[in-house]
Amino acid sequence: MVRRYVCLLPALALLMAGFSEQAAAGLFKKSSGCGCSAGCCESSCSTCSTCGGAAACGCAPAAPQMETRTVMVPTYVTENRTVTCTEYHQEQRQRTCTVTKMVPVQEQRTCNYTVMVPRTETRTVNYTVCKPVYETKTCNYTVMVPYTENVQQNYTVCVPTWEERQVQCTVMVPYTENVQQTYTVCVPTWETQNVSCQVQVPYTDQVQQQYTVMVPHTEQRQMTRTCVRRVPETTVKTVQVAGGHWETQSVPGTDSCGCPTTCCKRCWVPTCETRQVPCTTYKCVTEQIPYTCNVTVCKPETRTCTVCVQKCRTETRQQQVKVCKMVQQQQTRTCQVQRCRPQTQTKTVRVCKMVQQQQTRTCQVRKCRPETRSRQYQVCRMVAETAQRQVQCTVCVPEQRQRTYTVCHMVCQPEQQTQTYTVCVPAPVQKQVQVQVCKMVPKQVQVQTCGCGQQASSGGSSCGCGG
Repeated sequence: MVRRYVCLLPALALLMAGFSEQAAAGLFKKSSGCGCSAGCCESSCSTCSTCGGAAACGCAPAAPQMETRTVMVPTYVTENRTVTCTEYHQEQRQRTCTVTKMVPVQEQRTCNYTVMVPRTETRTVNYTVCKPVYETKTCNYTVMVPYTENVQQNYTVCVPTWEERQVQCTVMVPYTENVQQTYTVCVPTWETQNVSCQVQVPYTDQVQQQYTVMVPHTEQRQMTRTCVRRVPETTVKTVQVAGGHWETQSVPGTDSCGCPTTCCKRCWVPTCETRQVPCTTYKCVTEQIPYTCNVTVCKPETRTCTVCVQKCRTETRQQQVKVCKMVQQQQTRTCQVQRCRPQTQTKTVRVCKMVQQQQTRTCQVRKCRPETRSRQYQVCRMVAETAQRQVQCTVCVPEQRQRTYTVCHMVCQPEQQTQTYTVCVPAPVQKQVQVQVCKMVPKQVQVQTCGCGQQASSGGSSCGCGG
């Protein structure tokens, strides 16, 4: 649609130019009186076109006339043109590139290691011996010693009060009597007794002891080490390749005279293609490589040695000890006892009334008092004494040794390889392209005009100005 409107612009310009020529010829000029030009009113009233047309001039309207005119009409024409465009074709090329390859290299290395070597040496060992030491000690003990003590005792006595009466009565006549009494006394007696006691006697005993020694020896073992090797692997990759081609496009325009023209210009049309490209990658492959190495292994070995051990044995020994025993002994003493005997008398007696009276007397009482005494006895105690002896012992001494082992490591080695790759090569090609061209073609058109040469309007009934 836009292209059609652009092509119609030159035709409209030509029509406007025709109208301007008619206006310059005096078709649309007004008269001073009736609105018509002087030449028009003189020749014929049919040429009046202003102020109401012929009716204002008092003339009858003239019949319309048809006029043939030439108009330039745009027309699209298809033409074949030769266009130079660029086409791409694939071309196989080769290039040399440097590839790094991992190569295993065996290398001899030396390392130092420490071995514990057993060695027998003599040492002086301090040990403790218990020796018996006899010591005389004095101890105090308490003995109950009997003694006689005079004690004042209060007692009640009935004292008679006499009255003279002639009565027969029985009278209790008091008298004193000596009585033999027997009593028991504890007398201390010392005697010597043999007492058995347990004594710890030290002695030295030869004891067989077992000890374990780690004896080193070398043995061969099969071991496996892990090596990583890079292996080339070719894969196909999908790649987006940017391409395109040249196209000739028609762009409408105008020349310096204002006429519509068509311009052709070359435009690059980009395209995106998907291609399969071979690609070489390296993947790491792990391999287990067996090898033999010497390993120093320590095995436990049981050995026996004689060791002097200090021991103590229990012995029973006899010891004389003085023991105090209390022996009961019977003794006799004489005591005065106050007694009364009945006696009947016929006489003038005095009647006795007994009146209680408090009196004091002295009595000998047997008592025991504690007495502290001392005695001596022997005590055996063990005294620790430090002694020395020579003991053989095995000591592991570190010894530095050297060994050689093989190490495998990977070394990067450059290598020249030839690779084949595909290149898109551009080439100019002549092609026949059909292009639509807009051309202006003259065309004869019938136009309705008035007698004065003016074109009639489509809505008016006459060729007047305002009719």
